[in-house]
Amino acid sequence: MPNLQFFFEKAEVEPFAVAPQLAFKIRVTNDTPDEAIHTVALRVQIQLESPRRGYKPEEQEKLRDLFGEPERWGKTLKTFLWTHTSVVVPAFSGSTEVSLPVPCTFDFNVAATKYFAGLSEGEIPVCAQFSGTVFYAQDGGPLQVMPIPWDKEVRFRIPVKVWKDLMDTYYPGIAWLCLERDAFNQLYRYKVERGIPTWEQALESLLRAAQEEVKS
Repeated sequence: MPNLQFFFEKAEVEPFAVAPQLAFKIRVTNDTPDEAIHTVALRVQIQLESPRRGYKPEEQEKLRDLFGEPERWGKTLKTFLWTHTSVVVPAFSGSTEVSLPVPCTFDFNVAATKYFAGLSEGEIPVCAQFSGTVFYAQDGGPLQVMPIPWDKEVRFRIPVKVWKDLMDTYYPGIAWLCLERDAFNQLYRYKVERGIPTWEQALESLLRAAQEEVKS
């Protein structure tokens, strides 16, 4: 009966995906090396273990929107879900390496994006929990099926630079801001009525007006 172990090798930017995506290189090893694994339908839940690293003052400032004031971080700094993903592992015996696709987003309404963007350097602590189904055969016998229990997990760290490189690849020099439609329509009218050519200039105009109102 298979007993699979999972090991994180590295994280890479997937440069030609439809949307931003990382590739986690995962080594899958069976404790019974001579056993024929026909395929593995692998499901993975990935969590961000934010308490497992320290934060510089400038990072604390950027992460206030996510965790609140640093004085409260003893209660608010907790492990939270990043994403779910899956991959089909082809036939192997002993061990194999698989590329696990990890979709990412630059939407700042998503907690994981706020977290990544708030980090200036260092590493991101991650916990990947594995489940799924193993299709295997013993000693040339019939095909058998076995579930992978959720207690299979691996902890590792991803360099912050990998995430920054990913966003620089897909969104060079820009950031995404998602607005409710009513707010967008108001901003659009403001832009059109004043003949402002770009969205950036429309936002800068609003910010200048707000700053002048505060000063007055």
